[in-house]
Amino acid sequence: MTVIPWHEIFLRLAAALLAGGAIGFERERDSQPAGLRTHMILALGAALVMILSINIAIEFQGQDAEPTRLAAQVVSGIGFLGAGAILRFGFNVKGLTTASTLWTTAMVGMAIGYGYYLVSFFAVVIMLVVLTLVERFEKRFVRVNIMRTVVIDVHDREGILREVRKTMTKLADSIIAFNVQKSVKNKHMRLEIIARFNRSEKLEDMMEVISSIEGVRGIKIE
Repeated sequence: MTVIPWHEIFLRLAAALLAGGAIGFERERDSQPAGLRTHMILALGAALVMILSINIAIEFQGQDAEPTRLAAQVVSGIGFLGAGAILRFGFNVKGLTTASTLWTTAMVGMAIGYGYYLVSFFAVVIMLVVLTLVERFEKRFVRVNIMRTVVIDVHDREGILREVRKTMTKLADSIIAFNVQKSVKNKHMRLEIIARFNRSEKLEDMMEVISSIEGVRGIKIE
């Protein structure tokens, strides 16, 4: 005996697929590791868990059973999937937004599985607004701090350290560390500078200006 009619079950599963697809399409278009298929399957699975929970709750009513535990595991279990979308590049972490959308997509799927179509619809709309319009606002008005390690190979000549430091101080938002490694044999030095930039364009300007300094043999960003 199923509490939820079969046609309603199919409707909820289809709605979950569409909701997950709408969110996943935005992530796919942004070239994120978790895209269209991942979000669709995630929303479908979450909706299916809720449908099973509802039917089990009625079928085993009065018995020693806790069907809500099934749905509760989705909330905690989705954390492992979200962790796979988070990547670290040096001092910077990427994928937090995608991990958040995975968790929220699961919640939307659960809401649809329970029959909350209207709430789920508004949740998806709000998510898409945040992912698109708010992102444009951030890029235009919000400062983005980028921390990088700049490695510079230079000839050991008089005044070059002062010149490089002055240039870095001017172009970077802040200097976190400035380390110097000297080579006695060939009079070369390697500078390792940890700096914070508020725009990616400043990184490009910095590399161009540093490379033009007399005595600079090479520069790379880590």
